[in-house]
Amino acid sequence: MASDPSPARSPVRPVEVDRTSPVPLYFQVASRLQELIEQGEIGVGARIENEVDLAERLGVSRPTTRRAIQYLVERGMLVRKRGVGTQVVHPKVRRPVELSSLYDDLVSADRKPRTEVLDLRVIAAPAEVAEALEVAPGAEVTWIERLRYAGGEPLALMHNAIPVDLIRLEAADLAAYGLYELLRRAGFVPRIATQVIGARSANAAEARTLQEKRGASLLTMTRTAWDAGGRALEYGSHVYRASRYSFELNLSAG
Repeated sequence: MASDPSPARSPVRPVEVDRTSPVPLYFQVASRLQELIEQGEIGVGARIENEVDLAERLGVSRPTTRRAIQYLVERGMLVRKRGVGTQVVHPKVRRPVELSSLYDDLVSADRKPRTEVLDLRVIAAPAEVAEALEVAPGAEVTWIERLRYAGGEPLALMHNAIPVDLIRLEAADLAAYGLYELLRRAGFVPRIATQVIGARSANAAEARTLQEKRGASLLTMTRTAWDAGGRALEYGSHVYRASRYSFELNLSAG
């Protein structure tokens, strides 16, 4: 009888996940699998066991496993082949996409950003902020309010909270650089975030600050960002002039 020429399946040892962490389980699983591939524990050409067995071995649900595998497929580390299964393609050098700030985006688009720092102080974290940053309610956080201009026009009113022990921020630095740039310089690199986008009407104060009519349409965005180790770095609540700004999302079929 002819032998099966296809590569042997590579059993993956259990992955430790932190179910109390805000970092999604699928991302924790995908990150660990990526480490195993990069370290050579799962070699090029090796087949990954089927989703049911893999989910049981990893101690997570099948949908979580499927999403983790898809994440690595989309990044070119794994490939699905009919009749073969999921296979390691290449242990690519790890270069996670860094999250960008509005300042970074405006610089890239040559929109000449300018920042006016409206408020910078240490406050007791409100409940919503404390929950997002995983600190005790009332714990001290650095609170920042900025007005961001693009091409001489006000574009966004931004509120951010940073754990007080993370970095000491100065108004001059916030006026000259984006917040993420300052975090990166201090050794804290945002790697993953949850972001909610919405819309509402401007109140009187927002309309006055953004040079819009009261009741004008605003885009809203709230975001919490973490570093690669799962530490919460930043909570942001921003409003943008809908007449001057839009969000672009790139989607692909799963």
